[in-house]
Amino acid sequence: MTRRIQREKMRATWALPSLLLFLAFSSSFCKASASASTKQDKVGHLHSVYIVYLGKHGGAKAEEAVLEDHRTLLLSVKGSEEEARASLLYSYKHTLNGFAAILSQEEATKLSERSEVVSAFQSEGRWAPHTTRSWRFLGFEEGLDRRPPDDGGDQWLLPSSLDKASEDIIVGILDSGIWPESRSFSDQGLGPVPARWKGTCQGGDSFPSSSCNRKIIGARYYLKAYEAHYNGGLNATYAYRSPRDHDGHGTHTASTAAGRAVAGASALGGFARGSASGGAPLARLAVYKACWPIPGPDPNVENTCFEADMLAAMDDAVGDGVDVLSVSIGSSGAPPRFADDGIALGALHAAARGVVVSCSGGNSGPRPATVSNLAPWMLTVAASSIDRAFHAPVRLGNGVTVMGQTVTPYQLPGDKPYPLVYAADAVVPGTPANVSNQCLPNSLASDKVRGKIVVCLRGAGLRVGKGLEVKRAGGAAILLGNPAASGSEVPVDAHVLPGTAVAAADADTILRYINSSSSPTAVLDPSRTVVDVRPSPVMAQFSSRGPNVLEPSILKPDITAPGLNILAAWSGASSPTKLDGDHRVVQYNIMSGTSMSCPHASAAAALVKAAHPDWSSAAIRSAIMTTATTSDAEGGPLMNGDGSVAGPMDYGSGHIRPRHALDPGLVYDTSYHDYLLFACAASSAGSGSQLDRSVPCPPRPPPPHQLNHPSVAVRGLNGSVTVRRTVTNVGPGAARYAVAVVEPAGVSVTVSPRRLRFARAGEKRAFRIKLEAASRGRSGARVARGQVVAGSYAWSDGGAHVVRSPIVVIFD
Repeated sequence: MTRRIQREKMRATWALPSLLLFLAFSSSFCKASASASTKQDKVGHLHSVYIVYLGKHGGAKAEEAVLEDHRTLLLSVKGSEEEARASLLYSYKHTLNGFAAILSQEEATKLSERSEVVSAFQSEGRWAPHTTRSWRFLGFEEGLDRRPPDDGGDQWLLPSSLDKASEDIIVGILDSGIWPESRSFSDQGLGPVPARWKGTCQGGDSFPSSSCNRKIIGARYYLKAYEAHYNGGLNATYAYRSPRDHDGHGTHTASTAAGRAVAGASALGGFARGSASGGAPLARLAVYKACWPIPGPDPNVENTCFEADMLAAMDDAVGDGVDVLSVSIGSSGAPPRFADDGIALGALHAAARGVVVSCSGGNSGPRPATVSNLAPWMLTVAASSIDRAFHAPVRLGNGVTVMGQTVTPYQLPGDKPYPLVYAADAVVPGTPANVSNQCLPNSLASDKVRGKIVVCLRGAGLRVGKGLEVKRAGGAAILLGNPAASGSEVPVDAHVLPGTAVAAADADTILRYINSSSSPTAVLDPSRTVVDVRPSPVMAQFSSRGPNVLEPSILKPDITAPGLNILAAWSGASSPTKLDGDHRVVQYNIMSGTSMSCPHASAAAALVKAAHPDWSSAAIRSAIMTTATTSDAEGGPLMNGDGSVAGPMDYGSGHIRPRHALDPGLVYDTSYHDYLLFACAASSAGSGSQLDRSVPCPPRPPPPHQLNHPSVAVRGLNGSVTVRRTVTNVGPGAARYAVAVVEPAGVSVTVSPRRLRFARAGEKRAFRIKLEAASRGRSGARVARGQVVAGSYAWSDGGAHVVRSPIVVIFD
C-alpha cells in the first residue's frame, strides 16, 4: 500500500513515558513494506520499478561505458537487447553505481543474487514532502542583536567575511520545483555563475531555459518512476512537466534556505510583514524536482516522490557540483533498511564527495520512534518554534478571554457576539462518534451550524479542510482547538472564512463554557503579528521523535531548527490553503513542518561550507551539532509544546546556532569507509551487510556505537560499555580542552583522558567514554526497563569553544 504524508496533518498522539513498545516491536520496523503499482507482461508476470544498487563506481569510467554495463546486467534477465533498453529508466552514473528499471519480481530476485549487486528493491511512493522571521530570531537568540526588531520580518545580517565566499556555494533543493519569478530568487548584484558548475537549466512546460539566472543556476525534473507507477499519466491541471513548481512546497523550502532579502514581504492579509530572507541569501540555487501530485480527489494537497526519481536527482546534483543538498522529504510507517533506502544511498555517496545532505525528520510526533531519515551520514532535522505569534483574542460570553492565533484575512462583521456550537453537537446522523468533533467533509448539519462559530478539534483531516467544511455548512467562523497531545503548539492557516486556533488548555476552557451555558457566544477579535514571544524556541509537538528504529546507537534527530509558522516564498499557481475552490494567490505563505526546519539547517551548512570550503561533510555536520544549544532564548531548558522539558529524543543535540557553527573549535570527522563499517554492524542490516561490494565486511566489525559521531547513544546498557571518539582541532593553533560531564540518571560516566592538548590546527586526539549502569538513578529510584535517560559531555577551552555532545541510554 502506498504510504503518504499529508504535510498539514498533525496527528493526535501519545507522550513518551516509556519505550517498551519500541523495544518489543522495533525489529519489525526494519522491514520496508513492499508495494507499488504493477503491470503484467504477455505471460502474466507482474512488473514494477526497481532500483538495482551496485555500490560505488570502481574507477573512472565514461558515462556511456557505465550505461552499457547497466544494459548488460539487464540483458542477463531480459529476453532481448531491445527489451533491456526499453526497461531502463535511469542509469546512476555520477556518484553511486546503479540503475532503475521496470522488472518483474523474479527478474529483480535474479539480479539481487549476482555478486556485483548490493540490493534490488522496489521504487515506492512512500516518500512525500514533510509539510520568516526565523532567521532574524536565530541571530537574536545567539546574542547577536539584543534589541528585538519592531517588525515581523526575517532578515538577518550575514557575517561580512562570508559575503563573497557564500556566492560560491551551491545549494541543491530536492522538492516540488520552483517559482522562478519570485522576488526571493532575484540575481541582482550577484556575480557570474561559479566556473565549477556543471549543471543545466532543463526547459519544459511554462519553464523556458531562460527561467534560470545567476541565482537559480540550474533546474531539472524527474518523473519516469512516477509515470511508470501511475501508468504514464501526469495531470497537467495540477503539475507542470518542468521544474516549475505548481505546489508551493519547493518554492517555500528554496527561499528559506537561500532566498534573497525581500523588503515588505508578508502573508495574505499582511501578516508577518517585514523583510524576508533565506539563511544563505547570496548562495546559488540548483533545483531538482522529483515530487508530483497524487492522483485522487484532491491532488493539490498531497505529493509523492518516488525513490528512483529522487536517486536520479541526487546523483545529478552531486555530479552538477552542489555543496549542500536540502531534502524536505521522508517516509512514514516502517522505514526501509539502509541498503533499500534511496535517500540514504544517495546521501551516502553524496557525503563521500563532500556534499552535506540535510533531511527533514518527519511530522509524526510526539509519538516515540517516529523520526525518519535515520542514516548517520545525513543531518536529520526536527522542528521548533520562533518568537513570533499571531494573537487573536477570543472573548467568551462568560467574560473569559482566551488567546488564539490566526492568519486568516477575514473578520466577522459587527464586532458582536456570535452563537457558539461544538461540532460534536452539530453533526449529521451516522457520523462516527470518534470523529464527530473533527469537522470532516460533509459531517456538519447546516441547520445546526448556520450563522454560528463552530468549535472543531484537530486530529483527522486537514486543518484548512475543517474550515472549508464549516463554510460549506453555513457556519460563520471556525474555532479550531488542539487535542491534548498538541499542547500549546498552534500552526496558523489562511482559512477560507473567519476563524482562529487555540491551544489544548484553551480548547478545554471553551468546551467547559459551552457545556455550562444554554446560549454560549463568543467574539473573535482581529489578529495581529506579535514578536519577542517567550518562551522560544519550543519544540513542535508534530515533530517526529527518536529513538532511531533502524539503529538505536545513532541518535536521531540530530538537531532542531525553526519549523512552526514559517513565512517564505510561494508558487503563483497554488493558493495559500491548496484546496480546490480556493483561488486566492499569494507571493509568500506561512507553513509548518520539518520541511520548513530542514532548509534552515541546509543554510547553516552552506554558511559553514563557505567559511571552511575544505571541510568534509561530516565535519560540517559536527560543527552544527556540537554548537547547538539546549536552552531557550531566556536561558531556560528547551521545552516541548505540551509543557514538558524536552530532551535529545526530541531535539537531538539541540537548537541550531549557525554563527557558532562557523567556529566550533573541535570536530568529529568520519570517512566513507567508516560508514561502510557502521553499515556492516548496524542492527537493521544484519550481520555482514555491505553497502559497497568493493569493501568487504570484516568478520567482526566495530559495533555501531563506535562510529565517530558527534553524539553518543547506547541501547541495552548491562554492565559497562566503553565508547571511543576522536576529535580534530579546527581552531587557529595550539589549544587545551577540559571535559565536563552531566551523567544520565542511573549511569556512571568516565571520560579519559579528561584533558586534551593540541599543538597545532588539524591535530587529532582520541578519548574514551565509559558508561556503567548503576542500580539506581541519582534520585535513588530504580531505572525502569524501556526508560530513556540522557546526559552530556562537553569539551571546553575556557574561552569561546564549548563542544557539547549528548549521551543517551535506552535501558532494555
